Amino acid sequence: MSTILVFVEHQKNQIKRSSVELLQAAQKSGLKTCAVLFGTGVENLANSAAQNGAQEVHTFKSADFDQYNPEMFLAAMSDLLEKIKPSIVLSSASSLGKDLFPRLAARFQSGVASDCTELKIENGKVTAKKPLYSGKCFAETSFENSPIQFVLMRANQLPVSAANPSATTSAIDHTINKPDLKTIIQNVVKGASEKLDLTEANVIVSGGRGLKEAGNFKLLNDLADVLGATVGASRAVVDAGWVSHGMQVGQTGKTVAPTLYIAVGLSGAIQHLAGMSGSKVIVAINNDPQAPIFQKATYGIVGDLFEVVPKLTEEFKKVLNK
Repeated sequence: MSTILVFVEHQKNQIKRSSVELLQAAQKSGLKTCAVLFGTGVENLANSAAQNGAQEVHTFKSADFDQYNPEMFLAAMSDLLEKIKPSIVLSSASSLGKDLFPRLAARFQSGVASDCTELKIENGKVTAKKPLYSGKCFAETSFENSPIQFVLMRANQLPVSAANPSATTSAIDHTINKPDLKTIIQNVVKGASEKLDLTEANVIVSGGRGLKEAGNFKLLNDLADVLGATVGASRAVVDAGWVSHGMQVGQTGKTVAPTLYIAVGLSGAIQHLAGMSGSKVIVAINNDPQAPIFQKATYGIVGDLFEVVPKLTEEFKKVLNK
């Protein structure tokens, strides 16, 4: 039987939703589903992986894997692929995935389909759909003469059902001979925000130049706090230094696909639309009725955001606090 290997990403002792999507999709294929996790303490996530579809869980729990180092991860993944010989490898199209898996694909003389939004697995063969030209069209991709089919999926694209609480498994731990590293990660400085990363968020409130100055992002933060949302931004306000680059949504920022995307003071440039057009419901707030964002919006509010957003915040407080 063919094997699917899912590269599982985790945060704060929980498997990320994007990886849960892939585990469940792999299980539905009927093929043997394996998972791999990296970092200290990941053995505690083995049962969570099993509850979402993994029949076998592999771990590299050395502290050497607590921070991403491409040389370490490449060596470990290469060793694991040689051992279990999967025909399909699935990963989220995160910054880590986009860095690691092209390296692996080159090493195994295989193809890689990146930034995919739809996935179909039949008889051990993968067919995936991915956007091209900033989402203006889509391509259906498959693999030919590829020993391993590497697929990187955008987050929030696949359905997630309830986990099976009775499923359990024991982790199979692996070690490697540490390669002679050319690069050493000394430290990673992360932002102070406790909110979900944009790529994982189910609700996003995003702001553009219509906010006029950095201090007015407080309006979005207040609304996001009520909704349990994450705040995003356009490239223009990031370039202006109003917010950090980690908040940027768009072609040169993060690609997101939340259930609800609220665009505040955003005109809807094509580069921004490329990063959020996969959202299930888009609500646009802008005082220009001709703004391109309204062409993509599910619902549109033509009005002054400085009046509309505080009123929305108050109304959501009333509804959600009932």
